[in-house]
Amino acid sequence: MQITVTFRHVDPTPALRRYAEDKLGRVVRKYLKRPGDAHVILGVHKARHLAEITLQADHVTLFAKETTKDLYAAIDLACEKVEQQARKLKARRETRKGATSARAGGPAAEAAAPAAPDVVRVRVPAAALALDDAVERLADSDQPWLAFVDAETQALAVLVRRDDGRFGLIRAPGR
Repeated sequence: MQITVTFRHVDPTPALRRYAEDKLGRVVRKYLKRPGDAHVILGVHKARHLAEITLQADHVTLFAKETTKDLYAAIDLACEKVEQQARKLKARRETRKGATSARAGGPAAEAAAPAAPDVVRVRVPAAALALDDAVERLADSDQPWLAFVDAETQALAVLVRRDDGRFGLIRAPGR
């Protein structure tokens, strides 16, 4: 990133140039992925000290202008305005594109994100049955499970065929 500092009606000092470059550089590194170039204009008109920042990056232009009685304070306030605009831009881009988009992280982001399990949804009619009738119905079929409404408690129950040949009962709490 290239930062150009222009002085108007003020002596160009290396300290002012370095301060403006460092302050703006921190903002750019923190919030922008692909910084372009920045132009900082520092000027004095009578007792007013002016700092203007124009930053072009990520297909946008950020601009801030501040006038104070101290040039360092004007630089600070203008950098804060640019930082606020950059923070808002970054948040807007994250919510619109999504933080886990394929372009955001590439293959490394895909490997780090856990894969969502495949869920197969099945609708079954749950008839009201006694437990003995449900066991007989499951024993006569080749299905691994049977969902039914327990006639005694009126609660949903699932009867499961276990690997050892016995049956398991999963029962929801009664009403």
